[in-house]
Amino acid sequence: MAVSDLLQRRSWLSRTAIALPLLAGLAGCGTAAKNDTYDLSGSATGTGPAARSRQILVQQPTALKAIDSEQIVVRVAPSQIQYLSRAQWGDKLPRMVQVKLVEAYENSGKLGGVGVPGQGLAIDYQLVTDIRSFEIDTTGGSRAVVEISAKIVNDRSGTVRAQKVFRQEVPASGSNDGLVKALDRAFSAAAAQIVDWTLQSI
Repeated sequence: MAVSDLLQRRSWLSRTAIALPLLAGLAGCGTAAKNDTYDLSGSATGTGPAARSRQILVQQPTALKAIDSEQIVVRVAPSQIQYLSRAQWGDKLPRMVQVKLVEAYENSGKLGGVGVPGQGLAIDYQLVTDIRSFEIDTTGGSRAVVEISAKIVNDRSGTVRAQKVFRQEVPASGSNDGLVKALDRAFSAAAAQIVDWTLQSI
């Protein structure tokens, strides 16, 4: 075998030896366990008075970075949080809350229309919200805590028609499924209160 052929063969073997561990690592990543992905129910309906001549725009809620993600927050101390292992939301939490609030208004059947920015509705009021807490709180017992600050803003004048803080706490225990179901129940209760309050305020 010529010297040039021998050098080319050694170079090919060297590249192959490097590539094989990389391929093995990628294959391992492909078979690694994935996080369970969860949604919110959005089944809440309001019992307040009908306001079928009114249309509502639901803005995407604001939230601190720790909440504004797909991670599920677990509070382990008053000033310390972690994230629920092997679990995640199906989208960033503020986006999910926005969509489910729209569903809650629609399920009430008591508004002339409800939508999100970009849908071209002739809006009477905007719902502006801030997610203060959306977590499993393990300090002093395990419970799901959802706290949302809400404002109803007149779309024509920009004035605040009403504002209120909604907070729900539900006992939470068990596996990831049980913890997330508790968060869902707390959010559903808060969403129903927000819808009722809106109908009474406009």
